[in-house]
Formats: sequence, C-alpha cells, structure tokens
Amino acid sequence: MQYINLHTHKFTNQDTVLELVNQYPHEFDATIPFYSIGIHPWYIDEQRLESDLEIIESRLQEPNCLALGECGLDKRVEIPLELQQIVFEKQLLLAQKQNKPVVIHCVAAFQEVIASKKRLKITVPMIIHGFSKNKQVAKEMIDNGFYISFGKYLMRNLELKEVFETIPNDRFFLETDTLEEGIEEVYALAARYKKWDIDEIQQQIQRNFAAVFKKQL
Repeated sequence: MQYINLHTHKFTNQDTVLELVNQYPHEFDATIPFYSIGIHPWYIDEQRLESDLEIIESRLQEPNCLALGECGLDKRVEIPLELQQIVFEKQLLLAQKQNKPVVIHCVAAFQEVIASKKRLKITVPMIIHGFSKNKQVAKEMIDNGFYISFGKYLMRNLELKEVFETIPNDRFFLETDTLEEGIEEVYALAARYKKWDIDEIQQQIQRNFAAVFKKQL
C-alpha cells in the first residue's frame, strides 16, 4: 500500500492505493472497501433528510466507513446557507458521536465552518478537501485544528505551490477528487514541491493517515 487517496469519486481498485471513496446515503455501493459517507451541500434533499441521516449513522458504525463526508458549506450554490448549516451540523454531531473524522467541502464559507466546529465543540479530526485558497486561509484553518487535502487545484494552479509548501508536514493529505490523473501523479507533483523522494511523501502521508484514522497500513 504505497498511496493513500484521501478523497475520490472514482474507485479504481488498485492494490497499491487505499482510496477513501465518497459515497452518498441513497447511492451506496457495499463492494467498495473503504469509504466516507455524507450529504454534500449541493445534494440536500429535505424530503429524505432524516432517512439519509439514519443511513449515515448506521454506516459510520461499520469498520470500512473511515469518515463522514463529504459534507460542508458552499455559498455559491442556490441551496439556502441556513439549511446547509443545519444539515452540516447534524452530520458533525454524528461524526462526533461515532468518533469518525470528517471530510469537508467548503466554498467561501471558511469562517462559518470554523464557527460550527467551535460552537459544537467538535474534537474529531476535520479535513478540508480540495484546498484552493491562499496562505492566510490555510494558516487559519491549521491554527483552528483542521487538516488540509490537496489535489485538483494543486495540479491546475501553480500559485498553490507556495501555499502547499507552508503546510506543516503532519497536517496534509493528497487526493484526486474528480481528476482524470491518478493519485500517483498528484504525489509526484507534491514530492517535487517538497523536494522529497516519492517514498518520503508516501511515508509522511501514511503517518498522517494513521494519526487521523487510527488505522495502521
């Protein structure tokens, strides 16, 4: 197991990759070895909200469910932020209850995510996936106890190199999300930015994974 893909929507079933595959409560695939499950803010359906939350709580109790998510807040969609906040916080409380980390989708709502964490006294690890912002936002998230996962935007935006270089080694992950490229290519770029060998970045992320998910590889 050389690679860990913190967040992906595409299961590739490679022996060399542990993939945390994003699943939705109403579209669940039991054949996927390791997954996260949650209600994405884009896909909130009030008609089935309670049944979705029940499914999530049930799945969180299974060993192959490594995290809750992706869930979060997105100010650039039409779904009212107040509703998003209610659904997000219900999920955070489930993660806290079941002692599972949280994979977070956050668009233009970093202050609100921090506020929810503080108000609800969430102590399980929280990972901002698909990070694309500047050093100031990254530092604020790190200072408030979050982990940061890089993937698509690291590959597409050269300006993120400088941001990535500032992240403490014990606080980052790598992912593909919806990328066409494989996780190996994300690792190769991250290793180049860190001036590390591939095996060094693999070992660091394995340590980070063990610390957050309490799972030895």
